[in-house]
Amino acid sequence: MKKTVVLVSGGIDSATCCAFAKRDGFEIYAMSFSYGQRHSVELDAAKRVAAYFKAADHKIVTIDLRAFGGSSLTSSEMTVPKDRDIHSENDIPNTYVPARNTIFMSFALGWAEVIGSNDLYIGVNAVDYSGYPDCRPEYIDAYSKMANLATKAGVEGGRFTIHTPLLRLTKAEIIRAGISMQTDYSITHSCYDPSPDGKACGKCDSCVLRHKGFVDAGVADPTVYMRD
Repeated sequence: MKKTVVLVSGGIDSATCCAFAKRDGFEIYAMSFSYGQRHSVELDAAKRVAAYFKAADHKIVTIDLRAFGGSSLTSSEMTVPKDRDIHSENDIPNTYVPARNTIFMSFALGWAEVIGSNDLYIGVNAVDYSGYPDCRPEYIDAYSKMANLATKAGVEGGRFTIHTPLLRLTKAEIIRAGISMQTDYSITHSCYDPSPDGKACGKCDSCVLRHKGFVDAGVADPTVYMRD
């Protein structure tokens, strides 16, 4: 069976990526990150997702991005924005973690070489998202070119492929696709600013996009919110 590294955050998108990778015939090697995020409860969800899809291995890599901050997800001095009109604003919200996807994919690329894989799955999305620059198609295209210059597979005539099956799907379409592949979204977590007991705030960008996705998909939202 072909091997692939899947970046697993524990949210809807990464869980659906696992479903696509499994459908495509890959053996999943899940990779998650403990990077100093305030919503570290997502790592528990990542473990559940990796187990649900029977990942051959699940690495949780520790890197402390609080060392330079710059994001409300890694700095206690910044507040996670709530109740934003996501699609009417052009600014990049402070939940953007500088260079996060570049850092994460670099680790995944290294692990893929070690296990003999030429494939990586990442749940970036350029439709229903918060405007992060490292979720755009042109970013993935540029990174793919770099990966094929920087890897043994690329030099020896093979090709390293970054799979982005969710790139042009709405959140509702992502959820419908996942449901069609028997994805259990009750094990996932999306909130950027959960309560101490893990309940979702219901007001951050990630919660808003998640709930709207379930409503638009006509699927019951299994999330436990603080207001419930």
